[in-house]
Amino acid sequence: MKNLFSLIMMMTLCVTATFAQEGGPTMDFESTTVDYGTIEQHSEPLRVFSFTNNGDEPLIIKNAKGSCGCTVPTYPKEPIMPGESGEIEVRYDTKRIGKFTKTVTLTTNQAVERIVLKIQGQVNAKPTEKATPEKEGNMMSNPNH
Repeated sequence: MKNLFSLIMMMTLCVTATFAQEGGPTMDFESTTVDYGTIEQHSEPLRVFSFTNNGDEPLIIKNAKGSCGCTVPTYPKEPIMPGESGEIEVRYDTKRIGKFTKTVTLTTNQAVERIVLKIQGQVNAKPTEKATPEKEGNMMSNPNH
């Protein structure tokens, strides 16, 4: 009985060691959060997440989905080979005023299939141009009339 138990333990350790040595793609980001900071309404909406496949197999991004319609990601459709880099572009609808925190969920072929990226920031209303008498064409303010 002791020998049977020892044999089962040895087999379990060998199987575990075999799986632990498996490689595969790894998607390593410079940062998984992009802070837009405080921006003005209608500012440039594009931000970029840069990553590298530090694994030993091609990385395939199956899907990228924003947490709402105001967050639109674009991702490489072709495999990212080991050692190569890529970018996930994200556009946030900067006409929306206020503080925001949104996510982009990536589905890949790596061991941890889902990766969540975050964007955040504050969009302030564009300052309105105050009307001046010259701009309004006010005849009372123009002494030449």
